[in-house]
Formats: sequence, structure tokens, C-alpha cells
Amino acid sequence: MRRTERYKVEGANSLWHVYKTVSFWKVMKCFIVIQIGRITPTMRMKNWLYRSFLRMEIGDKTSLALMVMPDTMFPERISIGDNTIIGFNTTILAHEYLIEEYRLGDVKIGSNVMIGANSTILPGIEIGDGAIVSAATLVHKDVPAGSMAGGNPMRIIFTAEEMAARKLEDKPIWHN
Repeated sequence: MRRTERYKVEGANSLWHVYKTVSFWKVMKCFIVIQIGRITPTMRMKNWLYRSFLRMEIGDKTSLALMVMPDTMFPERISIGDNTIIGFNTTILAHEYLIEEYRLGDVKIGSNVMIGANSTILPGIEIGDGAIVSAATLVHKDVPAGSMAGGNPMRIIFTAEEMAARKLEDKPIWHN
């Protein structure tokens, strides 16, 4: 279940009322910082930009790949743990504007999480520590710690227990 706050609007659709819900100048600042961050090649610089100017919580050694798109209106509602990878062109939303309402929700991504490229994470979602989200997944519900999820609609592919068993059976051949 997604945890979102719902706000009713009257008259035109909620996006028409966007600057009644968030400052135009905040959106402009966030948009500019995010566009710079999306193409910044160093993780330290990108994380510094997002922590300093957007008030995002980003843990140590976390990597947001090229073109990752954090929420442009409420980035401060996104927190990401330590040593996590967010894959290329992933979108992380903390808001959604609908016809008769808009919704806001915190996005909490744990530590040691791997999110594949081109995924979309909706508002109000929690992704537990050690979880894996496969590429091109629409994350519309929570992902339990240690599990693997994927698809559209997203489903749990392997539970944490199944992932642990798979890891024990894995016999990698290292080439270094």
C-alpha cells in the first residue's frame, strides 16, 4: 500500500493549480539543479548537489547513474540509504497530479539496494535494504528487504529467503 497524502482540488485539474501547491521558484531551482546533476559524471558532486540544494537524504557511497530523474517539485521527500545504485534514466516521484486531486508521499529506498535502468518509483513507496528491482519496473507498491521485484505490473520475483538460497548456490567465476 502506498502511503500518500491526498489533497482535493476544485475546478480545473490539479496540475492546473500546481503553483498553488509548490512555489514556481522552488520548481525552477530544483529543475536546474536536477538537470545539472543528471549529466554530472562524478557521484560525489551529484550527491553533494542533491544533498545541498534539494535537501535529499542520500547515504554514503550511493550512486545515481546518468540521467536519473528525482522529483522536481518535492525532492526533499526522497531518502536513499548507503551503497545503493539507482540505474540509468530511473524516475523517482514524490508527487502525482491527478484530475480531482494531487498526492504527495515520501519515497524511502534502503541501503544496498539495486534499482535497474528505466524504472519508475511512485510516491509513498518503501524499498527495503538489500532489495533488487529489475530494469524497466513500475514500482507501485513496497518492495520487501532482500527480495527481488520486477515487471509492469511489478511483482515479487524472489522473496528474501529465496534470494538467500540462490546466493548460497551461486558459484561465480571471477575474471580479475
